[in-house]
Amino acid sequence: MSLVSAASLRLVGPGAQTSTASAGRSPDELRVLAEDAGRELEGAPALEIARWAAQTFGDRFCVTSSMADAVLAHLVSRVAPGVDVVFLDTGLHFPETLRVRDEVARTLPVNVRSIRPRLTVGQQDGQYGPRLFNKSPDDCCQLRKVEPLERALSGYDAWAAGLRRDESPTRANTPVVTFDARRGKVKVNPIAAWSQGDVDAYIARWNVPVNELFKQGYGSIGCWPCTRRTKAGEDPRAGRWAMFEKTECGLHV
Repeated sequence: MSLVSAASLRLVGPGAQTSTASAGRSPDELRVLAEDAGRELEGAPALEIARWAAQTFGDRFCVTSSMADAVLAHLVSRVAPGVDVVFLDTGLHFPETLRVRDEVARTLPVNVRSIRPRLTVGQQDGQYGPRLFNKSPDDCCQLRKVEPLERALSGYDAWAAGLRRDESPTRANTPVVTFDARRGKVKVNPIAAWSQGDVDAYIARWNVPVNELFKQGYGSIGCWPCTRRTKAGEDPRAGRWAMFEKTECGLHV
């Protein structure tokens, strides 16, 4: 993987080829790799976990980021400059989120790939009715997040996510490396064991871009129609889909 310009940002439409990586390992090989690494790397520093993934998978490894902050992208770029960073451009993001994406593309040695859904928001409204996110948030997430991610990951064997065990009860048992059987790929969670304090310390040390909405009372940031400010003492993800019995968008389940 060659070092790319720090100002690299690719807007990838639904019909575009999403990766030029070479052929990779079989799902069975990836499962064994993930199981072994999950045991061996538990308790290892985040940078070591990221280095293992970069060295093991090369250009068939990418980072995913919601652009709440650039911690994971920055961390992985230290051991894999030029790494692909996949951002799901749902068409419903806060402007502050898009500003973080653009700053990451401009300032970090990574290749930001901004992946769009097959339908624009207007086309989705026409096909499924307006404000699908209010009527059926699961369907909206499927169309605007889950399907685009699966399309984006088609050329990779492994992907890194910024999940942390302290974010919510549903993420309390997040492994540092696991096999994503649904997609047939290795999923790497380098900062799974980090606390919010660890994240804050990393941001301060490296001056990492952070979404301004955190300063405005948001504990977790997603699409604007389904995200509200959190109250004192609430779980950081309590502001996501607050009117529904829903805690995940479907990317990590």
